Amino acid sequence: MSEISTICVYCGASPGLDPAHRRAARDLGQSIARAGLRLVYGGGRVGLMGVLADAALAAGGAVTGIIPGHIQSREVGHTELTELVVVDSMHTRKRMMVERSDAFAVLPGGIGTLDEFIEILTWRQLGLHDKPIVLVDLRGYWQNLLEMMDQMDALGYLRPTPGGLFQRVDAVDEVLPALRRAAPSARPTRVDRA
Repeated sequence: MSEISTICVYCGASPGLDPAHRRAARDLGQSIARAGLRLVYGGGRVGLMGVLADAALAAGGAVTGIIPGHIQSREVGHTELTELVVVDSMHTRKRMMVERSDAFAVLPGGIGTLDEFIEILTWRQLGLHDKPIVLVDLRGYWQNLLEMMDQMDALGYLRPTPGGLFQRVDAVDEVLPALRRAAPSARPTRVDRA
């Protein structure tokens, strides 16, 4: 991948209890918009998703939301986006988010966010895409998962992947630089978690 024009962000449909997570969602939405990039996300108006989208829109950014009809019908879909795509299933949503994105960033979230992150890693390991992924480990939010992945690697369950599976950063202001470093010529040969 030589150029990034769209970034998919996975994050919680809940606001969470840590105000730092909401600030991070706001700051990432703003930085994506200010960089002239399009945000692709799950289409919700609630939780971290809503904060992210609202911040990108307020900063003049283009935002595409992709939401399944059964979630949209609960009136949680964001109706003020540049584009809102209503799809038939979670599977279709996840596929379209991948197809419409050049790179991925993962903020704190719940089971759905974890599911999206693991699936995009699996697809990368299987060679179904070669798009950069950045895990934003705010205040150590993802540390238990990272330790589990270290164990998987130590016991031979993670197959080496050209360019590594993902990069880990501690703060939102590191996301865009990490994605820029992830160009094919600059990618490390192992998972870069530093």
